[in-house]
Amino acid sequence: MASNHAQQVVSKLWNYCNVLRDDGLSYGDYVEQLTYLLFLKMAHERTQPPYNQPSAIPAGHDWPSLVARDGDALEVHYRHTLETLGRCPGMLGVIFRKAQNKIQGPAKLRRLVADLIDRERWTTLDADVKGDAYEGLLEKNAQDTKGGAGQYFTPRPLIQAIVDVVRPAPGETICDPACGTGGFLLAAHDHVATHYALDRDQKRHLRLDALRGVELVDGVTRLCAMNLLLHGIGPVSDEADPPVKTDDSLRADPSARFDVVLSNPPFGRKSSVMTVTAEGDQEREALTVVRDDFWASTSNKQLNFVQHIKTILAIPGRAAVVVPDNVLFEGGAGETVRRKLLHECDVHTLLRLPTGIFYAQGVKANVLFFDKKPASPTPWTKTLWIYDLRTNVRLTLKTNPLKRADLDEFVACYRPENRYARVPTWSQDSPAGRWRPYPRTSCSPVIKPALTSSGSKTTPWRMPPPSLTPISSPPRSSKTSAPPWSSSKPSPPTSPRPGFPLINPPHLTPNGRVPHPSPLPQPPHPVPPPPPVGATRRVARLASARHPRTSPLLTCLLGPFLPSVDRLP
Repeated sequence: MASNHAQQVVSKLWNYCNVLRDDGLSYGDYVEQLTYLLFLKMAHERTQPPYNQPSAIPAGHDWPSLVARDGDALEVHYRHTLETLGRCPGMLGVIFRKAQNKIQGPAKLRRLVADLIDRERWTTLDADVKGDAYEGLLEKNAQDTKGGAGQYFTPRPLIQAIVDVVRPAPGETICDPACGTGGFLLAAHDHVATHYALDRDQKRHLRLDALRGVELVDGVTRLCAMNLLLHGIGPVSDEADPPVKTDDSLRADPSARFDVVLSNPPFGRKSSVMTVTAEGDQEREALTVVRDDFWASTSNKQLNFVQHIKTILAIPGRAAVVVPDNVLFEGGAGETVRRKLLHECDVHTLLRLPTGIFYAQGVKANVLFFDKKPASPTPWTKTLWIYDLRTNVRLTLKTNPLKRADLDEFVACYRPENRYARVPTWSQDSPAGRWRPYPRTSCSPVIKPALTSSGSKTTPWRMPPPSLTPISSPPRSSKTSAPPWSSSKPSPPTSPRPGFPLINPPHLTPNGRVPHPSPLPQPPHPVPPPPPVGATRRVARLASARHPRTSPLLTCLLGPFLPSVDRLP
């Protein structure tokens, strides 16, 4: 928290939440109701001196109309107010869309309105105080393991480190296609506001036009809009469009392009829909996203978000996206996406995150940094730098949470002012270093076909032609007993035709059937078979054994960037 005042506000608001939980009100519902009342109170305060601004709330549904009522009249009027404001355009429609009163009991609603909200003058509070107070409520909501919004809450120290290395600048547009509660947008705004001396036009652009977020869930969208508004971001009236909206980012190409994209897309299983057949059987059908601007059609949400982020990036544009491990090593569509990403973008940095930092337990995630480049016949990715913060790092949400100081070394190694002046901390003499480069030109001949970007397509293993494929057979003993259905004397061999191997004619069974023919003899120079299943994994384990800081999973990921196996130290 930025100040003791913010802690006091959070403590006062959160203690009353414990009272409402006795009526079955969840943490998320409580924060949602606070969002409605805080917005109405702040809109009313802007109509008072020294602001004297016209009210954006329709007459009869403003804050004084709530304070003047009590009992059942307050509850009925509050419900009608939410319905009326939900039909308004602009920021009102974003915050009050599909709003419902979930506070059971007029007495408790009256206490929330008169005792907690009305006694505090919110507009006179510093933006950091009221913003940190609301952030504290969102964090407590995320910590609720049963019904909290932990999947929408990215650890703030991680967000701060990502923004510090990406460095958004004045005049740039920043987007988060899965904004959640607005952590990336808020951090980008603070970075620009604190690191640059802005003129009047730049301040207006930063407040109204620079930030754009998209969220799929209405309830989370209003939390994000209120979080930004309490920090002084976004329009209060209809002077501009709201910075966030409720929509499906993967539905179509939005046609808008942005200079910076920062996002933590949703993790989890693939999207699917349950259908019931005419026989009553349940079938689950995957929802595959098909778009012309995508490299691969898949139902994997993480892969689709990576492709979507590449689409909405301007040229040149910078992106930092949190992705799980399966995006980095999955085959099929994942291989296609990785190959195209390495070719069309400069994928220059990978941050391996430790486990235990997200509210979803057991998540193994990474942060992928890449720049969008113009079309080129050769791959843009030349060197991939990796910072391994996962090996020998144990973090938990409560006893040992992630702190900004844990990422100081990564930010220093990243060298955002000049990426070409990076210096690795790992070497054979210092194997404990976490920062090292992997050039694309030195590749393992076995791992390379799986993930290497060579022009426009990969170089997979090729099967030998069918005419040259040897037919293997089990070893025979010197005395092979004839099958029980064969005659006592085998038929003499037929005369071979020129150019064909000698094949023993089949023996007819008593039923007149033809058994399996004898195998063809081996060609004089057989073509070596394709590598056995698991060869890539075995080579990865070999490389991992000789590279103490590289796990087998990461070795498979770094196919184009690992040195050759026969040249390993």
